[in-house]
Amino acid sequence: MLAVLFMNCHGRAQSFKEKEDRMKQQAELYLAGGCFWGTEQFLRQIDGVVETEVGYANGRGTDPTYEEVCTDTTGFAETVRVVYDPHRLSLSLLLQLYFQTIDPTTLNRQGGDVGTQYRTGIYYTDEADVPMIRGEMDKLRKQYDRALMIEVLPLKNFYRAEDYHQDYLEKNPGGYCHIPQALFEMARQANRTATAVRHYAKKGDDELRKQLTDLQYEVTQHGATERPYQNEYNDEFRPGIYVDVTTGEPLFLSTDKFESGCGWPAFSKPIDRHLLEEKHDSSHGMHRTEVRGAVGNAHLGHVFDDGPRESGGLRYCINSASLRFVPKEQMEREGYGDYIRLIEPLPKHRH
Repeated sequence: MLAVLFMNCHGRAQSFKEKEDRMKQQAELYLAGGCFWGTEQFLRQIDGVVETEVGYANGRGTDPTYEEVCTDTTGFAETVRVVYDPHRLSLSLLLQLYFQTIDPTTLNRQGGDVGTQYRTGIYYTDEADVPMIRGEMDKLRKQYDRALMIEVLPLKNFYRAEDYHQDYLEKNPGGYCHIPQALFEMARQANRTATAVRHYAKKGDDELRKQLTDLQYEVTQHGATERPYQNEYNDEFRPGIYVDVTTGEPLFLSTDKFESGCGWPAFSKPIDRHLLEEKHDSSHGMHRTEVRGAVGNAHLGHVFDDGPRESGGLRYCINSASLRFVPKEQMEREGYGDYIRLIEPLPKHRH
């Protein structure tokens, strides 16, 4: 009996761990972009999207029908629940692709569809995503001379739409869609190369000692701090990408780097927060939040809440020795070509 109990408990523990590991590999966001038929079909094309489901979000009442939502009196928005793998698809890229399917300056209208149910919105379930969302919204705002009409709100409620709405354009290829077909191919190709070719993994100590300088090793492996102002990337502001010096994994974009006056490279956000691990740091008589690479477990620096408010309010203060900068003109050659779109001006509404 003890053996059976042990096996049952071990099985449950293993099952719980597997579930926990899956949760770490997945994230979710709710996106409203007009008629949910086209928005869902577009999002389904993106590599790294694990699951989609259409429904009605952030309205009044419970379990509304499509007919009720169409009366324009319920306050619900046609919305797509997106489950994605943040290690294959960053939140930055997901949002930038979504932006290309909408006119962000139009209120309660997308394509030929008019009504509050067709408003645009980003609804989150994790408060930690807010700085990431605000940062991408700030970039988008700079491309327009009119106010943005995209709601950014916590998810209040979400009700699954009727079965015939799920995967509608998959089942009805000739059905109505407000999104140009060219954008579907763009979504399919958006990050295929990066996820297919590159694999990031933690390296052994002997390999790291050969690969890194003494300073890089001490900073990334022992939590040392390089001197302020006297480091490689404090004054670096060319377009490009910053990767983990130990694994090569992309972590930060030049478009999120700003002059903070602290003496070290400062970023308003990472490419995706799931690429980082945060830990409480009480060393030197202070209480800070340490930032480490999620894959390589390398010490990167610390994150503070005194960053630019319009970009999310965070300041990632990162050691240059923890990073390797790849200039834009070298990104394609070094295998980071799919990230170039993230450091270029966002294309304006094209349909």
